[in-house]
Amino acid sequence: MQHIGLFGGSFDPVHLGHLLVGQAAREELQLSRLFFIPAAQSPFKPGSVPAPPEQRLRLLRMALAGRPDCEIDEQEIKRGGVSYTIDTVRDYVRRFPDAQMFYLIGADHVPQLPKWRDSDELAGLVEFVVIPRPGPGVVPLPTPFRGRALAGFPLGVSSSQIRERVRSGMPIDLLTGPVVAEAIRNNRLYL
Repeated sequence: MQHIGLFGGSFDPVHLGHLLVGQAAREELQLSRLFFIPAAQSPFKPGSVPAPPEQRLRLLRMALAGRPDCEIDEQEIKRGGVSYTIDTVRDYVRRFPDAQMFYLIGADHVPQLPKWRDSDELAGLVEFVVIPRPGPGVVPLPTPFRGRALAGFPLGVSSSQIRERVRSGMPIDLLTGPVVAEAIRNNRLYL
């Protein structure tokens, strides 16, 4: 049976924490495939305007270059509008009917799961894998969600911190990797 990992998010911008989570998920879950799925627009960030999709995709491609064990799925960006996880998961279940699906989710998003669109259906289709954050312990999944915590490599870095560092003129190379940092500088993103 294939084990497929789905890692959704804004990736605005992608950073080393995302890559470490991907590596931990591949190892701990023995994933056959891992898909990074950038959202067009998060339903929980209606007022935020992410960097243009083509820029976020470009940065993601740079970050994942040379990593054949990671794939980028553009379906949410191509759909446009608000990205709902259930639409993407339904597509994967249709394409890979015999696979076990794992959906990676940040610990800070776990309490919101019951508010996700068609949450009861979603809970039955995937096993959630909670990405730990430095600090307090594991956040339990609400009923009816099932899953586990990723032991992983908790890293206290976020895309919002990186965007703030860019606006403040502070270096980000060690947080994003030098190639992504240079692309952000060259394209004057997040200023």
